[in-house]
Amino acid sequence: MAGAFGEIAERLRRSTVEVRLRGTSGAGSGLIATPDGQIVTNAHVARGDASVRLWDGREYPARLVARDVRRDLATLQVTASGLPAASFGDSNALRIGELVMAIGNPMGFIGALTTGVVYRLGSLAGFGAQRWVLADVRLAPGNSGGPLADARGRVIGINTMIVNGLGAAVPGNALTAFLRRGASGFSLGVTLRPVRLEDRRFGLLVLQVEPGSPAAGAPLWAGDILVGAGGQHFHAVDDLHQALDDAGGLIHLQFLRGDRGAVREVAIRLTAGVPRSVAEAA
Repeated sequence: MAGAFGEIAERLRRSTVEVRLRGTSGAGSGLIATPDGQIVTNAHVARGDASVRLWDGREYPARLVARDVRRDLATLQVTASGLPAASFGDSNALRIGELVMAIGNPMGFIGALTTGVVYRLGSLAGFGAQRWVLADVRLAPGNSGGPLADARGRVIGINTMIVNGLGAAVPGNALTAFLRRGASGFSLGVTLRPVRLEDRRFGLLVLQVEPGSPAAGAPLWAGDILVGAGGQHFHAVDDLHQALDDAGGLIHLQFLRGDRGAVREVAIRLTAGVPRSVAEAA
């Protein structure tokens, strides 16, 4: 049994890649989705063109093809063939207590494996009604974008962040749906992190503003906190994504700056068909 599990884990490890965004020192993980070079990872890992390193050391430039920040998913394309693509399972069939394994590249350790069980299935506070797979697997920076798989090696999630010590993964069925349709939409061009203000209001802290983006032209600054859109307060990350979808190309954002006292407002003309705002994950 141990030998069989080892073989399954090794196959999954060969389907897992390291993803490096060009011009940065950080790295994340990704998964080979098709033998002809389609790679899936997190949107917060792939914010532009990147390089991808395979299990055997081969490295390829990777072009960003699609990005869906609502589900924190992205696809990259490399020019290669015959790659060891992963197999996918049905995440709707998962049960609490089921054995799972995660593979990624945490803290420079290539192809690191951790095992655990499914802890909970469902939504997360602050992230809207979206479904997540929570497992007691040990994740660290660099695991983001790597696979969460069942005991037979079938991918049932993409590891995205750490929540109260548990690994949170985008369900595999959301991943396969994304691969079928791709993604595009309106973009602010910011990296965000959910925060809770002193008065218990929900906000989105701007961590980074992409040069030349609509947010940069507004301007929004790193350190600003977005609190609403169109006069409606944010209560979850998904509220901003919904506001972007409903904006029709022009969004009125409310935000705090500096002493975080008075609420400011800015109208931003959005750009279509490029990477959108993304919630920061571990």
